[in-house]
Amino acid sequence: MPKWLEQAVFYEIYPQSFYDSNGDGIGDIPGIIQKLDYIKELGCNAIWLNPCFDSPFYDAGYDIRDYYKVAPRYGTNQDIVELFQEVHKRGMHIILDLVPGHTSIQHPWFQVSMSSMKNEYTERYIWTPYRKVKPKFDQPGENYSNIRGFIIGFGGRPGCCAVNFYSTQPALNYGFYQVEDPSWQLPMDAPGPMATREALKDIMRFWLTMGCDGFRVDMAGEVIKNDPTQEGNVELWRYFRDFLDEEFPQAAMISEWGYPMYSIRGGFHMDFLLKRGKQHYWELFRSEKPYFSRKGEGDVLQFVENFRKDYEETNGKGLICIPSGNHDISRIREELDPEEVKIAFAFILSMPGAPFVYYGDEIGMKNMPGLDSVEGSEERTQCRTPMQWNQGVNAGFSTAGPDKLYAPLDPDMHRPNVQVEMNREGALWKEIQKLIGIRQAHPALQAAAAVRFVYAERNEYPFVYLRECEEERILAVINPKGEQAVCKLSETFDVREVLYSNHGEAALAADGTLTAPAASATFFVVANS
Repeated sequence: MPKWLEQAVFYEIYPQSFYDSNGDGIGDIPGIIQKLDYIKELGCNAIWLNPCFDSPFYDAGYDIRDYYKVAPRYGTNQDIVELFQEVHKRGMHIILDLVPGHTSIQHPWFQVSMSSMKNEYTERYIWTPYRKVKPKFDQPGENYSNIRGFIIGFGGRPGCCAVNFYSTQPALNYGFYQVEDPSWQLPMDAPGPMATREALKDIMRFWLTMGCDGFRVDMAGEVIKNDPTQEGNVELWRYFRDFLDEEFPQAAMISEWGYPMYSIRGGFHMDFLLKRGKQHYWELFRSEKPYFSRKGEGDVLQFVENFRKDYEETNGKGLICIPSGNHDISRIREELDPEEVKIAFAFILSMPGAPFVYYGDEIGMKNMPGLDSVEGSEERTQCRTPMQWNQGVNAGFSTAGPDKLYAPLDPDMHRPNVQVEMNREGALWKEIQKLIGIRQAHPALQAAAAVRFVYAERNEYPFVYLRECEEERILAVINPKGEQAVCKLSETFDVREVLYSNHGEAALAADGTLTAPAASATFFVVANS
């Protein structure tokens, strides 16, 4: 694993909503450059930049028309080179969003693949030979073929083309792990799928040579088709890991997979917790009974059991990223108020793996439900609204007219903004900055240090876990509940000091009993065993 990743605290930037430097209503790369000092002051030392490549934007940039060109609305390739350079000048790192599984229907590869005449792109996408062929594809609740549908009627080529998500996103062909119909399904080692691999290597090589530090990989576990065991996808990504180890050994790879047992074997350094699957990440922050609500009606045990299983199956190599949110899910403020979010961040910033702060979560930006879909975002527009920088026009995001903004602003005149929150006593922003500083100062709280769950019982509070490395051991006691919580510990800890408490009263450990004040988070430095 690249050494820098062990201390990384990421800040996710959705470029079109972050900061508009030229007054057209859409955020851009020069705007990001202007805000790098802000990100560094918060304490984040790494950036994940959502797709910034040329696109018709039917899916907010996840439908790529040219992998080698920055979308003009964001700037130029020279602008992004300058961004890489300015990030590195500040001792920070930046990863790009890699979309390997599909392109836009406007991509030149797809345009050529539509020809009925055989050419070098005929097998770049997954085409059936005739329209009368009606292949199986995923139905709700299934995850068999990893094909969500087919489109027809393109160009002179008969047949259907598989899509991964929207009808504007034809699936690139990396082959099928289980070939059931050879008339249109190719094995992974067929010439067409192997050419697709080489094309992706060229794209990765281009941007790494430009200066980026790695990639977050979109839909990483769904690239190989008909792969119910996921072994085909593991094999594919191991191939890319070997390529990177040879040419770019410091390049970080983080997967949107949601199953570390597969992604880590596939060569990824880290894997995201996602809403889907059995990780129970969602129930911690966003559910009818979130664990981090002061109502105290949540359950942390299912999360812990799954996390422990993933952690053990990856033999400590599985660094599992816990994000505050991202561009695909509702904001953490959907169910939690700012004080509850503080305790949630105490947890996020004290767990293994690289934590991710979604832009605006550090000031408590709220969801905006009920907005029209923007560029295919559907209900996700609610978490993609413009960053709120100050109390000025358009919250300081842009000087464009309100009707020109990428998405509507929070209409609440009391909406939080950076200028106020950075200077307000007791602000969420200040608490997150403090927690990041503590994490960076203590190796036991960083990505690769071990974790052991000390107390995590069904429907019970507090939640207690130990982070440890050779240098130190830190015991975290998390009690989001709005009343005191008491538990018996099966082992004794020699407490040396209180490293952190979110308010004046810290938890108390005495005679095998741990007492956690209401709505509290406490970190203890404990003696080595």
